Amino acid sequence: MEAKEQDVSLGANKFPERQPLGIAAQSQDDPKDYQEPPPAPLFEPSELTSWSFYRAGIAEFVATFLFLYIAVLTVMGVVRADSKCKTVGIQGIAWAFGGMIFALVYCTAGISGGHINPAVTFGLFLARKLSLTRALFYMVMQCLGAICGAGVVKGFEGKTRFGDLKGGANFVAPGYTKGDGLGAEIVGTFILVYTVFSATDAKRSARDSHVPILAPLPIGFAVFLVHLATIPITGTGINPARSLGAAIIFNKDLGWDDHWIFWVGPFIGAALAALYHVVVIRAIPFKSK
Repeated sequence: MEAKEQDVSLGANKFPERQPLGIAAQSQDDPKDYQEPPPAPLFEPSELTSWSFYRAGIAEFVATFLFLYIAVLTVMGVVRADSKCKTVGIQGIAWAFGGMIFALVYCTAGISGGHINPAVTFGLFLARKLSLTRALFYMVMQCLGAICGAGVVKGFEGKTRFGDLKGGANFVAPGYTKGDGLGAEIVGTFILVYTVFSATDAKRSARDSHVPILAPLPIGFAVFLVHLATIPITGTGINPARSLGAAIIFNKDLGWDDHWIFWVGPFIGAALAALYHVVVIRAIPFKSK
C-alpha cells in the first residue's frame, strides 16, 4: 500500500487515491470538493531508493516499446502496399497510434502515470507534477523502449525492406517547409498535452468521479485526431521518443535531416500547454497585498 501511495503522490496523473468510483464525488457538507496536489519537489532523493520509482520506469519502457512496435509495424504495412486502398490507410495508422495510447495509458496510469512520451513528461514536469529526477528517468526509459520497439519491427521486416520503406521515420514531406513541420509539431503536441492536463485535472476528478477511468479515452482520441491532420506533413511525431527510436533504427540521412524538429516542436508545444494549464485550467488565485 505504501508503494501505491507513493506512485499516486509522485506520478503524473495525480488521481486522488481515495476518490470514490461509481458515485458522485461532490459533497454538500464540504464546499471544497477537491484537493489540488502539492507541487512536486525539484529533486526527491528518496525516490532513488524506492522500488516504485524503478517499477514506474520499467512500465514506461514496456509501454513505449509496445507503442512503437504496433505503430511502426502498421506504418510498414501501409507503405509497402502498391495501393492505399488495399491497406488501412492513413486513417488506420492514426487509429493504431491513438488506440495504442488509449490502451497503454489505461494500463500504466496507476504505475507511472502513463506518459509514454517525453513531451508529456516535460509538460508535466514544468507544471510541477513530478520531480526532475523522475522526469529524466522516464525520458531515458521511453527512448530506450522506442528504440527496442522499432528494432523488433526491423527484425520482422528485414534490413533491406525496412530501409526501403523508410523505417517509419519522421521527416518533413516534400512540398512543406521546415517551418511548416515545426508548426505542425508544436500545435499537435499542444493539443495532446492540453488534453492530458484537462483529462487528469483534480477539479474535474472531484466533480465527476468517472473521469479518472475515462482519462485515457480523450488522450488516445487526441493522438488519433492529430495524426489524421499532420501525417501528410511530418508523418506526425508529437513524441520525441517515437521519432528517435525510428530514426536510430532507420539510420539514414532522411531520418536525421529534420530530426531536431521532432524534439524542439513537441517540447515547445508541451511548454505552452503547461503554461496554459497553470494560468487558465488551474486558475491560480493572485493574493491581494
